Amino acid sequence: MSFTIVEEAPARLNRSELAVPGSRPALFEKAAASAADVIFLDCEDSVAPDEKDQARENIIAGLREVNWGTKTVSVRINGLDTPYMYRDVIDILERGGDRLDLMMIPKVGTAADVYALDMLCTQVETAAGRKKKIGFEMIVESALGMANIDAIAAASPRNESLHFGVADYAASTKARTTGIGGPHPDYGVLTDSDADGARAYHWGDMWHYAISRMVVAARANGLRAVDGPFGDFSDPDGFRAQARRAAALGCEGKWAIHPSQIALANEVYSPSDADIAQAQRILDAMEEAQREGKGAVSLDGKLIDLASIRQAENLVRQAEQIAAG
Repeated sequence: MSFTIVEEAPARLNRSELAVPGSRPALFEKAAASAADVIFLDCEDSVAPDEKDQARENIIAGLREVNWGTKTVSVRINGLDTPYMYRDVIDILERGGDRLDLMMIPKVGTAADVYALDMLCTQVETAAGRKKKIGFEMIVESALGMANIDAIAAASPRNESLHFGVADYAASTKARTTGIGGPHPDYGVLTDSDADGARAYHWGDMWHYAISRMVVAARANGLRAVDGPFGDFSDPDGFRAQARRAAALGCEGKWAIHPSQIALANEVYSPSDADIAQAQRILDAMEEAQREGKGAVSLDGKLIDLASIRQAENLVRQAEQIAAG
C-alpha cells in the first residue's frame, strides 16, 4: 500500500438512486416508501424554468414534513451558471430543516465549482447553526468535467460520490446519439472473414472509458462511484445489462429515473447469497490461518491474497448494510 492513506466517504448504501422532480410533490411520499437507497429531489433538469421557485418551496416543505425513514436524501440544485442556484442552496439549507443529507451538484466542470459550493454551504450552515454537515454528490456530464475529474474528486472534504451524466456528456462531446445511456449500433467492430467468408459485427460499450475514468477518480479519493440514468424505462433487460457492466467496472449503484428501475438496480448491485457465503469462507480461512500461525492462506486449492480478503470484507460489510436497512 502507498504511504498515502485514502479516507473513505461515509458508508452509505447507494445501489439505487431515485430521481424525483421537485415540481411533483405528490410523488414525495411514494418515493419515501420505495425501496430506493437514495432519493434526490430535483430542482434542475426535470423542472421547467417557470416552476423553479415553486419546486424549491415544495422541496423545503417535503424535507420538513415527509417521513423519509432511514433513506439518504439529497437535493439536486440548479447549475452554477443559472440564476437559481444560490437561492436553492440558501433557502433549502436555512429553511429545510436537518433531514437533508446530501446536495447534488450538476454539470461540475472544475474544482472551483465545488469550492464555490463548499464556501456557500459552510457560510449558511454556520449562520443557521446547522449541526449536520451536508455532503456533496457531483455529476460529471461534460468534456470539461471529465478533463478535470481528478481535481473535482479531491476538491472538498464534503465530497461523497461521483456520478456519470451520460446525456449531457454525450451532447458535450458531440457524440452521435440521442439516447440516454445504452449502446449504439455504430460503436462496434467487424471481424475478419472466417473460412467461409462470413464476418461478424460486435457492438461495443461507447461509455466504457467515461465510466472507468470516473471510477478511478472516485476510488482514488475514497468516493462512491454511481452510474447515471438509463432512459428507456420500458427496457428492463437493457437497464440490467448497463448496470452490470458499470458494476463490473467498479460502480456501486445506478440512478432510477422511474420507480420500476429501483428493484433492478438493487438486484444488480446487491451481492448474491453465493457471493456472501464465499466471502465469509475467505474470511474464515484467513482467521484459521492466523490462529495456526500460517503465513499463507489457501481455500479450495487457491491462494488467498490481501486483495481477496479486502474484497471479501467489502462484500460482507455491504450485506450487513443491506440487512440493517
